Amino acid sequence: MAHTPALGRVVHCCPMNPASSAIAKRQFLSVAIADAAMLHAAAMPFIVGGGLFVPTADAYRLGDEVLVMLQLPGDEAATPVAAKVVWITPPGNRRGSAPGIGIQFQDASDALRARLDEVREGQQSLGEAETYTM
Repeated sequence: MAHTPALGRVVHCCPMNPASSAIAKRQFLSVAIADAAMLHAAAMPFIVGGGLFVPTADAYRLGDEVLVMLQLPGDEAATPVAAKVVWITPPGNRRGSAPGIGIQFQDASDALRARLDEVREGQQSLGEAETYTM
């Protein structure tokens, strides 16, 4: 299997109610994508409204809501975007791929979508490079 580029920084914090179960919902993810290759690896263009794969060994449930602070290449500050967990790749999966979650953007602004498209323009040379999902 080819190497999938790792995301820049992924920070998980602020459990909504950590005492409620072994699988605590998270309400905040900070994700920094350093370049077009990382965005290509994490992009989930088949998700309606857009989405990203976020590598993590933390446990989530489908439907968990998260606030993602997304920083793209060249941006000085992260952009907040509400998202929902719609994909789970568990640790030790048969494919041997990185564990993590796929998030579906719930309220991505037109400006964020334009920035994602701008960064994706640098992906054309990546062709069939491996991604975290499909």
